[in-house]
Amino acid sequence: MPKSRIRKKDDFTPPSAKQATTINLNSGRSWVAPLMLAMFLIGLAWIVVFYVTDGSLPIDPIGNWNIVVGFGFIAAGFVVSTQWK
Repeated sequence: MPKSRIRKKDDFTPPSAKQATTINLNSGRSWVAPLMLAMFLIGLAWIVVFYVTDGSLPIDPIGNWNIVVGFGFIAAGFVVSTQWK
């Protein structure tokens, strides 16, 4: 049976200092983390206030939909978090 060819890979040579890439940590998205946390806290506070006041606050006429509004703020916080780098 014939012998298979031996594939030889080139030895690894690390890139020189001139070729090294730099990472830009200042991406210009400093607004993302504060807005995300604010949305989380607003949603949490909305739900807590609704439960503590037995449904009379924050908006009485919408009743149990206050829970949906609170979770909407929390979901918006997760949507904003996708922009975080």
